[in-house]
Amino acid sequence: RDAIDRKEKRSETFKTAVHGLETGTPALKTEELGRRAPQWVRDNLVTMCMRCKEPFNAIMRRRHHCRACGYVVCARCSDYKAELQYDGNRLNRVCQECYVFLTGHVVLEDREGKPKGILEKGAAEVSGRSLLCSSLQLLDKNGKGGTRGWFVIPQDDPLVLYIYAAPQDVRAHTSIPLLGYQVRDLPQGDSRHLFQLVQSRQVYTFVADTEELKRRWMRAMARSAAGITYAEDGEDADS
Repeated sequence: RDAIDRKEKRSETFKTAVHGLETGTPALKTEELGRRAPQWVRDNLVTMCMRCKEPFNAIMRRRHHCRACGYVVCARCSDYKAELQYDGNRLNRVCQECYVFLTGHVVLEDREGKPKGILEKGAAEVSGRSLLCSSLQLLDKNGKGGTRGWFVIPQDDPLVLYIYAAPQDVRAHTSIPLLGYQVRDLPQGDSRHLFQLVQSRQVYTFVADTEELKRRWMRAMARSAAGITYAEDGEDADS
């Protein structure tokens, strides 16, 4: 019973398709900011600042953690300090949003109010309510190399495939409108589970980690390509 309860709790937080990758990081409630230590988002789960969405690099834009919310942010977005109750009211490095909330001070540069672009959907948020999400590899045109990332078909945008560099990124780096594509199975080669999206001369080749995961993606993409926007009977939305 305990094992079942723990499994259900993990599933409710975040469901993943491969290798048991934990991508959901419990967020503090607003009223808990500064009062309770956050669980830090792991560095390897993001490739860009979770506030300004600029990509990280080793020299000019390095990773830092906000001590209030636990987000991974760049130096510019974490160039603030606020007293945190859980740390004896000592000054700690925090992000701009937490600084405003904890201190009440107004920051002149305000990025709020800007309309969100089509790619500005947080990976963790959309994955938690998706038709399907998992890690996949998208091969280049030569089929020899490619990009491994986090792929999601959201429930609220079920005709589009969103591709993230990492499962906690706050912005997708590209998207593929699925409507009208054909899904093509490919024979297994070099132990790789291959399938394609094809429309006219546009071809995308994917590699799944398992044959089962490949079949699930082929089924989900085929349904989206046909304009079917609801989950299949008897299945969870993101199973």
